[in-house]
Amino acid sequence: MLESQLISAAETGDVRKVKALLQEGASIEARDASGATALLVATHENRVDVARALIEAGADVNAKDKIQDSPYLYAGARGHLEILKLTLANGADLKSINRYGGTALIPASERGHVETVRTLIEAGVNVDHVNRLGWTALLEAIILGSGGEKHTEIVRLLIKAGADVNLADGEGVSPLAHARQRGYGRIETLLVDAGAR
Repeated sequence: MLESQLISAAETGDVRKVKALLQEGASIEARDASGATALLVATHENRVDVARALIEAGADVNAKDKIQDSPYLYAGARGHLEILKLTLANGADLKSINRYGGTALIPASERGHVETVRTLIEAGVNVDHVNRLGWTALLEAIILGSGGEKHTEIVRLLIKAGADVNLADGEGVSPLAHARQRGYGRIETLLVDAGAR
């Protein structure tokens, strides 16, 4: 089956084989058992050349698998910056959400992917989107972050992008209260300077 060969070539990063299989007529939107397309499989493994070849051949950067991941969302969440930029240049749906009801910006902020956060903000992702947990990117950067250099920089970027520093979580706890509870002094200062209460 050409399609299963395409998916395994994408996974191993065999760009020549991917191109050859597409030439032979393999369906670019074929799915594996998890519902992932070849492009999503390549994104999982951060196979930039394969992702580029598939996107150039017309692969859908927003095609979701059974757990609601798409190449765009996964690249954003994992900080796969090159693939993320390719998806953004090729029709990524900035409003698409993952299984937690969050945009790509939220897990990128939580995981400390500074350049990814900067790229998503510049692309125009809504900085105040609230996921099903009741958390924004700012809240995730504080609650699930380490309070270190990367997360502090992400908080700074989000504030600069106009994130609402007083948008509380589902229980009504503010970003400032979360930062204080965790003893994140530099984040606390950034928030207070931005008018956080």
